[in-house]
Amino acid sequence: MSVSTSGTQIKTGPRVMRLAVDLLGSMRFAISLLVVLAIASIIGTVLKQEDPYPNYVNQFGPFWADIFRSLGLYNMYGSWWFMLILLFLVISVSLCVTRNGPKMIADMRSWKDKVRESSLRAFRHKAEYTVNASRAQVALEIGRWVRQGGYKYVSREIGQTGETRQTGETRGPGGATLIAAKRGAFTKLGYIFAHTAIVVICLGALLDSNLVIRAQMLLFGKSPVQGNAVISSIAENHRLSSSNPSFRGYAWVPEGDHVSTAILNQPGGSMIQDLPFTIQLNKFVVDYYSTGMPKLFASDIVVTDRKTGVSIPARVEVNKPFTYRGISIFQSSFEDGGSKLQLTAYPMSGTRTQPFTLEGTIGASLPLTQTPDGDTLEFADFRAINVENFASQSSGSTDTRSVQSPSQQSGSSANASAGSSFERMLDARLGSGANTSNPKELHNVGPSFQYKIRDKNGQAREYNDYMVPVTVDGESLFLAGMRSEPDQPFRYLRIPADDDGTVKQWVLLHAALANPAMRAAAAQQFAARSVNSGDASLQQHLQESALRVLTLFAGANDDGSPAPADNGIPAGGFSAVAAFIEHSIPKENQQKAADLLLRMLEGSMWDLWQDARQQAGQPPATVSAEHSRFVQSGINALSDSFFYGAPVLLQLDSFKEIKASVFQLARAPGENIVYLGSALLVLGIFSMFFVRERRLWFWIKDLPADIATAEARVQILMAMSTARRTLDFEKEFAQTRASIAALFDVPATFADENHRGPSPDKSADTPADKPQDLTQ
Repeated sequence: MSVSTSGTQIKTGPRVMRLAVDLLGSMRFAISLLVVLAIASIIGTVLKQEDPYPNYVNQFGPFWADIFRSLGLYNMYGSWWFMLILLFLVISVSLCVTRNGPKMIADMRSWKDKVRESSLRAFRHKAEYTVNASRAQVALEIGRWVRQGGYKYVSREIGQTGETRQTGETRGPGGATLIAAKRGAFTKLGYIFAHTAIVVICLGALLDSNLVIRAQMLLFGKSPVQGNAVISSIAENHRLSSSNPSFRGYAWVPEGDHVSTAILNQPGGSMIQDLPFTIQLNKFVVDYYSTGMPKLFASDIVVTDRKTGVSIPARVEVNKPFTYRGISIFQSSFEDGGSKLQLTAYPMSGTRTQPFTLEGTIGASLPLTQTPDGDTLEFADFRAINVENFASQSSGSTDTRSVQSPSQQSGSSANASAGSSFERMLDARLGSGANTSNPKELHNVGPSFQYKIRDKNGQAREYNDYMVPVTVDGESLFLAGMRSEPDQPFRYLRIPADDDGTVKQWVLLHAALANPAMRAAAAQQFAARSVNSGDASLQQHLQESALRVLTLFAGANDDGSPAPADNGIPAGGFSAVAAFIEHSIPKENQQKAADLLLRMLEGSMWDLWQDARQQAGQPPATVSAEHSRFVQSGINALSDSFFYGAPVLLQLDSFKEIKASVFQLARAPGENIVYLGSALLVLGIFSMFFVRERRLWFWIKDLPADIATAEARVQILMAMSTARRTLDFEKEFAQTRASIAALFDVPATFADENHRGPSPDKSADTPADKPQDLTQ
């Protein structure tokens, strides 16, 4: 191995090793690695990292989810191939710096004073002057001018034989003086700093990556724990010491509780990171804007050192972490910490109307013993404040908050076009809750809770219910959301609030619709009040038609038994009425029949509600616009309830909220290293782009004395070069040429624009004229 101004070169050793070093230290290899890292970083930015695997299955399907997992795309920055690329990039750029750094430093320190007069004359930028003065005096003036211009310089005496020696005030006869000056040589350090910065940043990234944990898994037998277990019972081979030099994990802390461990997500499970302190959450604070949107998330905590027992109160906010013993505590997010809920459950199947009470805790589950199918209720989340925008969509568009999916809304028959048109007509006629009109501004709609109902086969549907009614188009509606898949949005059942602001009257109507005897009585009353008693035949016909439409709407057969579903769409509601019209009535008469059946449905539903109130011991409802609208909205909700799919409707009565903070805890020894690398990168880029290297040479030689005056004369040959020729350099050279002429009050003998010298690419400029790159 040898070091010279041409770079460090390996001249011994096997040929394969020399070729490998040349490859790793080449510019193409380093750029290829950077391109691969850039592409990987784009993928890692677009694809959410470290989500639960089922979320990826729902998003991409089982086939692609397995392929992406095998490639490590779900934890890309901790994958083995990503760290291997970083390692090779460190090696490649380090070789570049090692091989070319000495060459650049040698060039930077060199004065380039081993030149001849003929070499300077071959420069593109040069000028020549004749001055009536001694060589020593001229050299002194030029040295003073160069120093004032910010240049550093050396002066050499050139003898007649061409030898160079350090000059003082003496000179040999017929010799010359060479002044070599330079400015901005720091730009070459910019290349070194920029390339070194890449190495430093990559090293910092490797220190903060999973590399340390993988090393412990390989050397000390550490392994992730799979499944759920009590943290205190997890064995040592699944735990990492509190002295672990690098980690990044999460801790979930409810209000009033404390933790002394963090969870580190790893491929195939999780690892427990013991902390040298405990974190107690006293209170989680949320502040809001006037619109209801959150403004501040903060956690008031107490950090207690497990060794000394010292307790330190602190507040952790978003982007304002608290650091203790080298571990930073960040506010990552917040969740429910086990809020207590008081609920009323209303049966949604059969003719039962008697509600029952439930007590639940978020994160817990309980069996629904009051239902015949053995379902289990799982409480998932609670939110005390919900900022929503219930703006409607344009006319004719699908409202995703309807409990019917878009495919279900399209109709139940083979002829989907005709069926869907009738459904839209029926919805529009009755002012369906699936079609609101006026946009609403953001506002808080009150508490909500989220839960799952899981059947005995393990299948579950997810629900999201609001505690208080929401005003939509001037009407108070209770919103009960449902979705069958986690990646779907919630679609909402809209239940009109009664005069007391509850769902009790709608539940009463829902149970009455499921009762065949009450449907028959309501049809009879509707016919009796719609047709004079003298026309018994017409009255009987109207009663039969009203009973028929009520039975269809209730999803029942003529004998009272439940009707089967059609292609997965439940029988009942507007879908059943639309299917009956389509299959039983000629197309030219369908519109007229639809209007008639809708009037029958609305009228008989009013009588059904009155009978339900009477059986419940309540007075009859007065005829008013509010009650008419209640019946219309109730019909819409009854139609949508066939798609709700829950055995009970849960209503939140009261709650005791308990919040929990999710902290990210990180010990990142590479953080300061990355900061150092970033500073070097900024300094290097600034040096490369804003510091320009310039070099000046002055060749001062004696001329024969003036015959007339016998004064000494000298000739000055000035040459100038730079690493990057720009318009600014052209201007600077012109100013320098003029300044030297003004210094001695003489004109330049010739200027470079009149000189037919070599082209810039083939000039005899010194190596300072050519930019250097560490990767070359």
